[in-house]
Amino acid sequence: MAKLFLLLGGAFCMLSVMLGAFAAHGLKSRLNDYAIGIFKTGAEYQMTHGLALLAVALLLKWGVKVQLSGYLFATGIVLFSGSLYLLALTGAKWLGPITPLGGLCFILGWAWLLFQVARQPF
Repeated sequence: MAKLFLLLGGAFCMLSVMLGAFAAHGLKSRLNDYAIGIFKTGAEYQMTHGLALLAVALLLKWGVKVQLSGYLFATGIVLFSGSLYLLALTGAKWLGPITPLGGLCFILGWAWLLFQVARQPF
């Protein structure tokens, strides 16, 4: 399980850098500043939670039961960041309600991680 989250975390972080560069260089002339800001927010949260997936992998190796956090972070990246990327690129307003579901996944993932770490006798 730790390997899955290491791979996902690394892949999401790599894609975040690639998408951020794409926004800064490839989209700057095609999107307005507001849309670029939305896109960059997606990349920022993707990077943050990609790194969180790496932390989940390490905690799993230490025996902390945070698998649920990993799944919630990965789902949150797809829903939150993915919906922001699509919103910025397409302007499709129906994507708006999807973004908070991704945010909720992030919050629940952090809450579960905190709960599980607090239970540890470190």
